[in-house]
This record gives sequence, C-alpha cells and structure tokens, in this order.
Amino acid sequence: MSDRGQELIEQRQAKLERLRASGCDPYPARHQRTHTTQEAAQALQALEEKGASPQDAGEVSVAGRVAAMRLMGKRTFIDLRDGTGKIQADLRQDTLGNESYEALVDLVDIGDFIGVSGTLFRTRTGEITIQARQYVFLAKTLRPLPEKWHGLRDVEVRYRQRYLDLMANAPVRDIFRLRSRAVAAIRRFLDERGFLEVETPVLQPSAGGAAAKPFVTHHHALDRDLYLRIATELHLKRLIIGGFDRVYEMGPVFRNEGVSTKHNPEYTLLECYQAYADYQDIMEMVEEMVAYVAQQALGGLKVPYGDTELDLTPPWQRLTLRQAIQERTGIDFEAHPDADSLRQAMAPLSIEVSETASRGKLIDELLSTFVEPQLIQPTFLLDYPLEISPLAKRKPDNPRLVERFEGFLAGREIANAFSELNDPQEQRERFLEQARLRAAGDEEAEAVDEDFLVALEHGMPPTGGLGVGIDRLVMALSGQQSIREVILFPQLRAKE
Repeated sequence: MSDRGQELIEQRQAKLERLRASGCDPYPARHQRTHTTQEAAQALQALEEKGASPQDAGEVSVAGRVAAMRLMGKRTFIDLRDGTGKIQADLRQDTLGNESYEALVDLVDIGDFIGVSGTLFRTRTGEITIQARQYVFLAKTLRPLPEKWHGLRDVEVRYRQRYLDLMANAPVRDIFRLRSRAVAAIRRFLDERGFLEVETPVLQPSAGGAAAKPFVTHHHALDRDLYLRIATELHLKRLIIGGFDRVYEMGPVFRNEGVSTKHNPEYTLLECYQAYADYQDIMEMVEEMVAYVAQQALGGLKVPYGDTELDLTPPWQRLTLRQAIQERTGIDFEAHPDADSLRQAMAPLSIEVSETASRGKLIDELLSTFVEPQLIQPTFLLDYPLEISPLAKRKPDNPRLVERFEGFLAGREIANAFSELNDPQEQRERFLEQARLRAAGDEEAEAVDEDFLVALEHGMPPTGGLGVGIDRLVMALSGQQSIREVILFPQLRAKE
C-alpha cells in the first residue's frame, strides 16, 4: 500500500475514534428505513402523476452508501446508493443544527453508510431529492474506495475484490441480476413441466458422470478419500431407477483443470433426466428452455453479442458432427476407423496432437479447433463417436456412433445430452474400457462405479439426459467473452 493510502486509512480511523468519543455508535445493529431509493423516487413520481403535493408523501427514510458529496458552505448534497439505485439528499445546516452539520462535513467520507430521513421534492434541475431532517451513521468505512471507483477498470482488482467491482460498475451489477433471473427462469421452466428438483452428494466415493480430473479430499472420520463431484449424472439416474420420472439439479461441480476464458474449476451445472425420452426430445426441450429464459430474463429472443446478434428462436440449426467437421476440415472421420489413420489425415492441418491420443480424442480436437469457434448462432451437433461417450446409447444404424448432441452458442458448448445407456452389461463393458484408459495414463477417463452398475441392474427405463453450463449460457445472454465476468468469485492464481 502506498504512503498516501495508509495516510487516508489513518485519517478515517481518527474520525472513527472521534465518532465514538462523541457518543455516536458508528456501527449500529439495526436501522429502520421506510423506502429503498427506488421506492422513494417512485413515490414522488406517483404523487406528481396524481397532481398531488410532494408533502403528501410524508417523511421517508432511506439508507445507503455515500456515493458522492458536494459541499456548498452551509448546504451539502449527498448521493446515496443502495441495491436498487441512488437518490440525492439535501442536508442543510439550518435544518440539522450546527453540531450535526459540522459532524457531517468533518466525519462523513465517500463510502460511508448513512440513513437519511426527510421529505421528497424536485430541485430546479428536476432531480428527485430528499430534504433531510436528520441523518444517522450506519457504518464508518475505514478504507477509501479506489480513486477511480466510478468505472473501475483494473481487471486484477475487479476479480479479486469483486465488491469493489460491484460498487463501481453498474453494468457488472446488471450481469449478475441477469444471471439470477436466468436461473429462476430455468427452475420455472422445469418445474412447470413436472421435473422435481433434488440434491445429490457433493462428496462422492467415485468421481463419475463426465470425462474430467477430480479434486480429492480426505474424510478423517471415515478414513477414506472422497472426490468433489465432477457431475451429478450417476446419482440423478439412480433416482430415475428409483421411480422419479423427471428430476433435475442445478449446482456447483468441480473439475481439476486449467483456468481460461471458458473454464473455471468450480462452475454451475444444470443436469436433468426425463424417463421415456431420447436425445431428440431433449433437443427440443433445450431450444424451448433457452428461448424461454431469454424471454424472461431479457424480454426477447434477439440478443446482442459483439458485432452480431444471436437469434434464439426455435428451431435451432441441426448438423451431424461428421458433417460439421467435414465441412470445415475436409476430413470424414468415418473414413478413418483407427487413431493412426485419422492422425495422418490431420497432419496437413498443422495442429499439435498427442501421439497417444485415441481416435475419439482426435475427433474432439477437430471439433474444438475448427468447428466450435464458428458456431455463433445456436446450433446442435448430433451423433458422436462411441469412444468419447461412455454413458450414451449406440445409434441402431451405426454402432460406432451414439445418440448424443451438444448445443453451441456464441462459439462455445453450452449443452451436452444423450439417450442414456440403460443396458447394465454394456455399461460395465464401457466402464472397463475406461478403466484401461485410466490405467494407461488418461486421468480424465470415466471411473468404474460399481454401486451405479448395481442400481442399473435393477432396471432403468429409456431416458434422455441433459447437462447445461449455466455460466456459459449467461455469457451468451450478457454478451461476455470471459467466464470470469459471470462468476462472482472466479478462481485466480495466488498473488505473489
């Protein structure tokens, strides 16, 4: 911290001691306000529309953070900000009294929380204002706000001290309000269609349901290692087996992977499962759900995104994965039945691929490098290789492919869905193949979950399953390029 910064802290601490010495509690336990700043403004507007006098509103009491102070001799204007907006307060020496007014001028700083009581009026410039009768301290701020907190731009500060970002940048607050509306809309959409919201374990004995490296922790009482869940799939399918026909969960999952503009090790995932449905049914549900969410959260289906506009109107474009890769690379992966043949076909593309990568991994590399970034408008890619889809049913007409789709929006995958594999014997064989890959060094290979296999042996009806990355969906709806912009507290490297 600079010498100037430390000096400002010391000045505020001295003001705090003066407040306490005067008998004022600078941190009272409670304060009763009658209106938010927005409600106060609306109350005056309602009276004006009726042609009534502002005095008819009576006295209002608002509270918030001091966002600005303009001292004009025996009169001071303060902007008060709360969670709904801001309002101006007019504090005058002849109304407050000399002692109270001097304390205002001498002891109140930008960033402090105060409560103001008084009557509403409009200034000559038309600004809604509270004519203050009194004010009270609610919280003395010991650290000054950043010098340029009206429009804080330092990305490092914004992410590490998100509270400063929220104070300074109204558009950031809007993003997280949008996120909250989107999450609420998803719940409404599913609830209205008969889905039951459930909760499944975060700590699991086996990290399954996705291809990802898990975080490991140790449970001392049980003396065993447990894993932070990488997905909720296998527990939700247990509930389908148990007799619930439609279930969903929305919550955090954890994947021990790198940090990027598209990835955060902890992120929010929606998973839902519907009995007697397949991936075509789920595909229709996804486009309907995203359109519903956009309508509820934004008020329309056309979403500005950079230099373009996303049109979320169903139906979305549908392409097979084979068709999409062939159009953009010239490679037909069906013509290359093994990894060596496909690797040779990829050689002219000048991308780095591991010499030990499986055929499925190579196809996934073609998708992520050449196809995914081009899928700006909402698109479904269908029918994925068996090798990278160990939990999905085979296509009846092509056993090398499975009934799986991924949904893409704004150049990123936002959804992944299957017709779920419900043959316990084939599922065991798939798990064992994944175990061989894990033994060969693939840390993201699916783990064998014996308890799930036992559950599956009790019978699971035909089922369609879905996973939606909430963070990436919000990125598209809010026009953001980085996942850190839509997660309140993203993971960051430790400060040196």
